[in-house]
Amino acid sequence: MTLSIRPATPADLPLIAQFIRDLAEYEKLAHEARFDEAKLSENLFGARPYAEVVIGELAGVPQGFALFFHNFSTFEGRPGIYLEDLFVRPAARGSGLGKALLTHLAKLCVARDCARLEWSVLDWNEPSIGFYKSLGARMMDEWTVMRVDGDALPALASSAS
Repeated sequence: MTLSIRPATPADLPLIAQFIRDLAEYEKLAHEARFDEAKLSENLFGARPYAEVVIGELAGVPQGFALFFHNFSTFEGRPGIYLEDLFVRPAARGSGLGKALLTHLAKLCVARDCARLEWSVLDWNEPSIGFYKSLGARMMDEWTVMRVDGDALPALASSAS
């Protein structure tokens, strides 16, 4: 079966939106997937794209995607790539597509002189954790993700310095 990775185009927006919804369902977070497709399109393909997407295909049929963006390591003094979402449809798991998507991102890191490729994984997702470890990824147990969102974000933005 032919496996290929290609950059997403604006025509892929409905597919990307469906992959995001499918990922949210898999992660038991469907209630969190509340994006607006027009805003998603603007942020991925508009005048100032904030993220990039690649589509993974098997025999020419889209079966997965990776959505990523650049971050920056002050300790390294170089950019990195942060993988926000990686999803492969259940029927295509075990085909090598997930590894191919991560390999593609690793190649982009090397080509763009990035210091690292990073992502988060839910702590209950043992199949994914095992898969990532098999590729050489390591857990960053000493770090905890912090987030300001919802009503707390505008409250912080409007607070006195």
